[in-house]
Amino acid sequence: MSAEAATNSLRLLDTNTVFELMRHPGGKVAARLRRLAQEQPDGRVCTSAVVDCELRFGVNRKGSARLADAYTRAMSVIEVRDLPAAVAPIYADIRTQLEQVGKPIGPNDLLIAAHALALDATLVTHNESEFRRVPGLVVENWLESAHEHE
Repeated sequence: MSAEAATNSLRLLDTNTVFELMRHPGGKVAARLRRLAQEQPDGRVCTSAVVDCELRFGVNRKGSARLADAYTRAMSVIEVRDLPAAVAPIYADIRTQLEQVGKPIGPNDLLIAAHALALDATLVTHNESEFRRVPGLVVENWLESAHEHE
Protein backbone atom coordinates (compact mmCIF):
# COMPACT_ATOMS: atom_id res chain seq x y z
CA MET A 1 0.00 0.00 0.00
CA SER A 2 1.34 3.43 -0.85
CA ALA A 3 1.93 6.06 1.84
CA GLU A 4 -0.73 8.18 0.17
CA ALA A 5 -3.26 5.37 0.36
CA ALA A 6 -2.48 4.90 4.04
CA THR A 7 -3.62 8.47 4.73
CA ASN A 8 -7.07 7.84 3.22
CA SER A 9 -8.93 5.92 5.90
CA LEU A 10 -12.01 5.55 3.70
CA ARG A 11 -11.93 2.78 1.09
CA LEU A 12 -14.49 2.78 -1.73
CA LEU A 13 -14.85 -0.68 -3.26
CA ASP A 14 -15.28 -0.93 -7.03
CA THR A 15 -17.67 -3.37 -8.67
CA ASN A 16 -15.07 -6.05 -9.35
CA THR A 17 -13.89 -6.00 -5.72
CA VAL A 18 -17.40 -6.43 -4.31
CA PHE A 19 -18.13 -9.10 -6.92
CA GLU A 20 -15.02 -10.97 -5.78
CA LEU A 21 -16.36 -10.83 -2.21
CA MET A 22 -19.67 -12.22 -3.49
CA ARG A 23 -17.97 -15.07 -5.37
CA HIS A 24 -15.50 -15.92 -2.59
CA PRO A 25 -16.87 -14.80 0.79
CA GLY A 26 -13.89 -16.37 2.56
CA GLY A 27 -11.35 -15.18 -0.02
CA LYS A 28 -8.81 -12.42 -0.47
CA VAL A 29 -11.20 -9.47 -0.23
CA ALA A 30 -12.80 -10.82 2.95
CA ALA A 31 -9.35 -11.43 4.45
CA ARG A 32 -8.31 -7.89 3.59
CA LEU A 33 -11.50 -6.49 5.16
CA ARG A 34 -10.75 -8.42 8.37
CA ARG A 35 -7.12 -7.27 8.39
CA LEU A 36 -8.16 -3.66 7.80
CA ALA A 37 -10.60 -3.85 10.72
CA GLN A 38 -7.78 -5.10 12.98
CA GLU A 39 -5.09 -2.66 11.79
CA GLN A 40 -7.30 0.41 11.51
CA PRO A 41 -10.33 0.17 13.78
CA ASP A 42 -11.44 3.54 12.43
CA GLY A 43 -10.85 2.43 8.84
CA ARG A 44 -14.07 2.65 6.90
CA VAL A 45 -15.23 0.74 3.86
CA CYS A 46 -18.03 1.69 1.52
CA THR A 47 -19.11 1.44 -2.07
CA SER A 48 -20.83 3.78 -4.47
CA ALA A 49 -24.49 3.71 -5.42
CA VAL A 50 -23.16 3.31 -8.98
CA VAL A 51 -21.46 0.05 -7.97
CA ASP A 52 -24.67 -1.08 -6.30
CA CYS A 53 -26.55 -0.38 -9.55
CA GLU A 54 -24.07 -2.46 -11.56
CA LEU A 55 -24.22 -5.35 -9.10
CA ARG A 56 -28.02 -5.35 -8.93
CA PHE A 57 -28.18 -5.36 -12.73
CA GLY A 58 -25.83 -8.34 -12.86
CA VAL A 59 -27.91 -10.23 -10.30
CA ASN A 60 -31.13 -9.45 -12.18
CA ARG A 61 -29.67 -10.40 -15.55
CA LYS A 62 -28.44 -13.78 -14.29
CA GLY A 63 -31.65 -14.56 -12.42
CA SER A 64 -29.71 -16.80 -10.03
CA ALA A 65 -30.98 -17.22 -6.45
CA ARG A 66 -27.44 -18.17 -5.37
CA LEU A 67 -26.04 -14.95 -6.82
CA ALA A 68 -28.85 -12.92 -5.23
CA ASP A 69 -27.99 -14.46 -1.85
CA ALA A 70 -24.29 -13.71 -2.36
CA TYR A 71 -25.16 -10.11 -3.20
CA THR A 72 -27.28 -9.77 -0.05
CA ARG A 73 -24.51 -11.23 2.15
CA ALA A 74 -21.77 -9.05 0.67
CA MET A 75 -23.80 -5.86 0.81
CA SER A 76 -24.74 -6.49 4.44
CA VAL A 77 -21.19 -5.55 5.45
CA ILE A 78 -20.62 -2.67 3.02
CA GLU A 79 -22.12 0.79 3.33
CA VAL A 80 -23.58 2.14 0.07
CA ARG A 81 -22.92 5.85 -0.38
CA ASP A 82 -25.23 8.03 -2.45
CA LEU A 83 -23.66 10.35 -5.01
CA PRO A 84 -23.22 13.82 -3.52
CA ALA A 85 -23.65 16.93 -5.66
CA ALA A 86 -19.87 17.43 -5.41
CA VAL A 87 -19.42 14.54 -7.87
CA ALA A 88 -20.75 16.55 -10.85
CA PRO A 89 -17.90 19.05 -11.30
CA ILE A 90 -15.29 16.38 -10.52
CA TYR A 91 -16.84 14.08 -13.13
CA ALA A 92 -16.83 16.89 -15.70
CA ASP A 93 -13.17 17.73 -14.99
CA ILE A 94 -12.02 14.10 -15.20
CA ARG A 95 -13.97 13.39 -18.37
CA THR A 96 -12.67 16.56 -20.04
CA GLN A 97 -9.05 15.81 -19.09
CA LEU A 98 -9.16 12.18 -20.21
CA GLU A 99 -10.93 12.92 -23.49
CA GLN A 100 -8.44 15.71 -24.27
CA VAL A 101 -5.56 13.22 -24.04
CA GLY A 102 -7.50 10.52 -25.92
CA LYS A 103 -7.75 8.13 -22.95
CA PRO A 104 -11.40 8.13 -21.87
CA ILE A 105 -12.84 5.59 -19.45
CA GLY A 106 -16.36 4.18 -19.26
CA PRO A 107 -19.21 6.35 -17.94
CA ASN A 108 -19.84 4.26 -14.82
CA ASP A 109 -16.12 4.14 -14.05
CA LEU A 110 -16.01 7.93 -14.42
CA LEU A 111 -18.81 8.27 -11.87
CA ILE A 112 -17.13 5.83 -9.47
CA ALA A 113 -13.79 7.65 -9.76
CA ALA A 114 -15.44 11.03 -9.22
CA HIS A 115 -17.30 9.65 -6.22
CA ALA A 116 -14.06 8.35 -4.67
CA LEU A 117 -12.40 11.73 -5.22
CA ALA A 118 -15.39 13.61 -3.77
CA LEU A 119 -15.16 11.42 -0.64
CA ASP A 120 -11.35 11.66 -0.49
CA ALA A 121 -11.39 7.86 -0.55
CA THR A 122 -8.98 5.27 -1.84
CA LEU A 123 -10.58 3.28 -4.68
CA VAL A 124 -10.16 -0.48 -4.29
CA THR A 125 -10.30 -2.11 -7.73
CA HIS A 126 -8.80 -4.83 -9.86
CA ASN A 127 -9.21 -2.52 -12.87
CA GLU A 128 -6.05 -0.53 -12.19
CA SER A 129 -5.20 0.28 -15.80
CA GLU A 130 -8.46 2.17 -16.27
CA PHE A 131 -8.56 4.01 -12.95
CA ARG A 132 -4.86 4.95 -12.79
CA ARG A 133 -5.57 7.32 -15.71
CA VAL A 134 -7.61 9.51 -13.35
CA PRO A 135 -5.46 12.34 -11.97
CA GLY A 136 -5.31 12.43 -8.18
CA LEU A 137 -7.17 9.16 -7.63
CA VAL A 138 -5.52 6.81 -5.12
CA VAL A 139 -5.99 3.17 -6.17
CA GLU A 140 -5.40 -0.12 -4.34
CA ASN A 141 -5.74 -3.61 -5.77
CA TRP A 142 -6.63 -6.04 -2.99
CA LEU A 143 -6.61 -9.02 -5.31
CA GLU A 144 -2.94 -8.58 -6.19
CA SER A 145 -1.74 -7.11 -2.90
CA ALA A 146 -3.46 -9.89 -0.95
CA HIS A 147 -0.76 -12.25 -2.27
CA GLU A 148 1.92 -10.05 -0.72
CA HIS A 149 0.31 -10.09 2.73
CA GLU A 150 -0.71 -13.73 3.04
